[in-house]
Amino acid sequence: MKMSLRWFGKGHDSVSLEEIRQIPGCQGVISTLYDTSPGEVWSREAIRGLKDEVEAAGLELLGIESVNVHDDIKVGLETRDYYINNYIETLENLGKEGIDLVCYNFMPVFDWTRSDLAKKREDGSTVLSYDQEIIDSIKPDEMFKEMKGKSQGFVMPGWEPERLERVKELFEIYKDVDEEKLFNNLIYFLEAIIPTCEKYDIKMAIHADDPAWSVFGLPRIINNKENITRLLEALPVKNNGITLCTGSMGSNPDNDIVDMIRSFGDRIHFAHVRNLIHHGPGMFDEAAHYSYDGSLDMYEIMKAFYDIGFTGPMRPDHGRAIWGEKSMPGYGLYDRALGASYLLGLWEAIDKGQRKG
Repeated sequence: MKMSLRWFGKGHDSVSLEEIRQIPGCQGVISTLYDTSPGEVWSREAIRGLKDEVEAAGLELLGIESVNVHDDIKVGLETRDYYINNYIETLENLGKEGIDLVCYNFMPVFDWTRSDLAKKREDGSTVLSYDQEIIDSIKPDEMFKEMKGKSQGFVMPGWEPERLERVKELFEIYKDVDEEKLFNNLIYFLEAIIPTCEKYDIKMAIHADDPAWSVFGLPRIINNKENITRLLEALPVKNNGITLCTGSMGSNPDNDIVDMIRSFGDRIHFAHVRNLIHHGPGMFDEAAHYSYDGSLDMYEIMKAFYDIGFTGPMRPDHGRAIWGEKSMPGYGLYDRALGASYLLGLWEAIDKGQRKG
C-alpha cells in the first residue's frame, strides 16, 4: 500500500506539496490538470510539468484523479467517438509519461452530492453531510448556489461554475438515459479505451457513485456489489478495475465494505478510505477516520486490504474542518494528515501482528 493525499495543484489547493511531504509515511499525491475541461486532450508537456513539480517536492505522482469523461460519452450521443478519441490520446500521453493509474467516474450531471458542506458537530469541527429530505426540497438548478455558499471560496471538483451553468441543459440531455443505457455507454467507452490501457499498462479505476443511490432521478450504476461485479465481468481484464471508496459505498449501510474488498481483490486499483456515521435512511454525516467516530469499522477495512495484498495507492478521503483551517470542504491538511497517520498505524499493527503470528 502506498499512502497518498489528493492534491489539486497550485492556485487550486490550500495545501502545499511541502506540507504533504511532512506527513510521515505519505509517499505521494494523486492529482489532475485542474484547468482542463472534459473532452480536452492533455498534452505530454502539461503532464510532464505536473509530474516534475510533484517529484521536485520529494513525492511521487501516484495517479490521476480525474480524467473527466465528457457527457456526450455518458449519454451516448453521436459525438461521443470524437471525445473518446481525445480521451485515448490523453491516455497515450499519460502512458508515455509513466502514469499508470486513472481514477474516473460515470455519474450523470453531479459527481457527488451533499446537502451541507459545513455541518457543525458537537466538538466544533464541521463536516460534509447528506440529508435526503433536504435534497428533495432543492431544485437541481439551485444546487450550485447551495454548494457555493459554503465552499470557502474554492472551486470544488465536479461543481465547476462553467459546468453548473449548464445544469438545465444537462438534465435535458440525460432525460432518456436509464441505468441500462448508462451501463451500455460505459461498456462502449471502456471497450474503446482498454486496448490503449493495455498497451501502456494503465489501470482504469472507476469511482463509486456518491451517494450510492439515485439523486434527482438520475441513474446510478456503480453503487453496490452486484453492479460492480457486472462491470468487472463485462470486461474481465485487470485494466478495468475500481476505486474502492469506503465513504461512497458506505453511504448505503446495506453495502458490506469488507466483503467487497475481499471479493474484488486485485481489481481494486485505488482506495479512498474514510468514515461516516448513519443517522437514518438517506441521512449521514462524514466523520473522523477513527472507527469509533463513525459507523464503519476501519480496522476490519484495513485488514481486508492487507489480506488481499493491496499494493496500490490509498488516500485518506474527506476530512473534517478543524483547528480553524480554511480550505476546500473535505480537503484541508490537518484532519487528512491525522487520517493518514491513523490508517498507517492500523496497517503497521496488522502487518506486525501477521508477522509475529
